[in-house]
Amino acid sequence: MRRAARLLPPVIGALSLLLAVAPAHADKDADRARAAVQSGEILPLTRILETVSSQYAGDVIGVKLDRDDGAWQYEVKLLLPGGSVAKLEYDARTAALLKAKGRDIEQARKKP
Repeated sequence: MRRAARLLPPVIGALSLLLAVAPAHADKDADRARAAVQSGEILPLTRILETVSSQYAGDVIGVKLDRDDGAWQYEVKLLLPGGSVAKLEYDARTAALLKAKGRDIEQARKKP
């Protein structure tokens, strides 16, 4: 019991440090994304969501903006009508669909 009590302060200190660093990292990512949208390097998220909605039936349950080999991509997780989850990848500059994976993804695709 005493050993656990001695370990508690360093563990709490380490957790506090991690929690303090995480928001700073998130803020930096948000700043980079905002600057990329404002400079026209990428499309705003609303445009990507409009594209997803026009192409697939389902509900967006997650979005991630990532840089892969220097190119920005939006990764969208979509809850399909049948209950499965699909992962869609879009070019963040053009809104072109790069990849679509998931069970029943073709049934969820809307007709052009």
